[in-house]
Amino acid sequence: MPKLHPTRRKFLKTASTAAAGFMIVPRHVLGGKGYTAPSDIVNIAAIGAGGKGRGGIRAVDSQNIVGLCDVDDKMAEDARKSYPKAKYYRDYRKMLDEISGDIDAVVISTPDHTHAITGLACMALGKHVYIEKPLAHSIEEVRLLSEAAKANPKLITQMGNQGASGEGIRKTQEIYEAGLLGDVHTVRAFTNRPVWPQGGGAPKGSTPIPDYFDWNLWLGGASMRDHHEAYHPFAWRGYWDFGTGALGDMGCHIMDTPFYILELGYPTSAEASVGQVFSRNWSPDYNPESCPPSSKIHIQFPARGNKPPVELIWTDGGILPSRPDGMNDDDKLGDGSGNGFIMEGTRGTLVADVYGANPRIIPSKLMDNINVPETLARVTTSHGMDWINGIKENYQPSSHFGKAGPLTETVLMGNLAVRGYTYRFPDANGKDKDAYIVPGRTKLEWDGAKMEVTNVPEMNYFVKNQKKRKF
Repeated sequence: MPKLHPTRRKFLKTASTAAAGFMIVPRHVLGGKGYTAPSDIVNIAAIGAGGKGRGGIRAVDSQNIVGLCDVDDKMAEDARKSYPKAKYYRDYRKMLDEISGDIDAVVISTPDHTHAITGLACMALGKHVYIEKPLAHSIEEVRLLSEAAKANPKLITQMGNQGASGEGIRKTQEIYEAGLLGDVHTVRAFTNRPVWPQGGGAPKGSTPIPDYFDWNLWLGGASMRDHHEAYHPFAWRGYWDFGTGALGDMGCHIMDTPFYILELGYPTSAEASVGQVFSRNWSPDYNPESCPPSSKIHIQFPARGNKPPVELIWTDGGILPSRPDGMNDDDKLGDGSGNGFIMEGTRGTLVADVYGANPRIIPSKLMDNINVPETLARVTTSHGMDWINGIKENYQPSSHFGKAGPLTETVLMGNLAVRGYTYRFPDANGKDKDAYIVPGRTKLEWDGAKMEVTNVPEMNYFVKNQKKRKF
């Protein structure tokens, strides 16, 4: 099977090792003119200053924003105006080289395929990191980030799945621990994503590169190709080289609550069926460069102690599960817009919205007579500020990498089943060979500890990073 590009593999290993060996020295110990103790304020840099990154910066801008980085000057324009004292860069490596001593923590809001390489670089320099969901682009990258965080617990980490700090996950846990659901055996999670073009394959031709945009830096380690406006700034999520599709976009939001409460851990298998785009001759056309327009994934989890096995059924593209018995006609399924989850137990069924919000027992009338006491502490601030408070007070917040890592690995393992249709794999001599997996008939068996598909070895090409270019 193809190997990870040696240069990139070496970087990832070096970065994670360096992060493991770095000892943080508080800024007030370093002293010097202009230095302020982290207990008073945190100096923040942002990699990704426009789009989603803009919201990430706003969430923590009560602190000192010292650095901004974005490959798109136009996308970063608003942030640059809002924080004129922050130094601006296109290349995160240059920012880390030049002002690392002024940075305590970094918010990373880049496309999925550059989460790990930027995050590990920051952690190697002893920076606390907040990385948008999903944590990384491949299972191997997620594991490296998790291991780097575990090796240096003084680094305060957070993944950007805001529901982890919300009321819903805590209320759901209290309902579950009160025994109102009994033994949960099935979870149905669903989303209306994608809300971007998806399934049609790679765009044809090329479009001019704007003078305010660095295409090479945006590509990062992805293979070189002609610039096309279809990728940036939004629809990259629907292309496997850059994004992780509907499941990667929403899975960490929607699956987090049941995954955490039920202590699901690594799955043992996954199988999927996907929607297909039909060509003009009415034949189905699956395009391996892009994520499908819709999918249904069955993910199996083993028994955990006295907890029974669980099947998690994920659907996207607007495909909804059936409404549980006992729902009124006007009851919303999830948030009513196609996002949410259902937990089915031996005693009861629970429905919740996206982010795990608004959990309620079905039949709905039961909620009127349920008074579950609050036994869990609540996060009294925002998800971003919980990370900041963790830095100041030395605690790990709601979605630290030790918790977010296994969740993201499970999400990406589900995507392995989605990708397991038809793909051209390079052989040992670099020539293409086809590996065909029959849709809906091949179940991928998974060894989570080893990060390995055990029954279809070709799929391990996607577990670790496919060949990456040096940039």
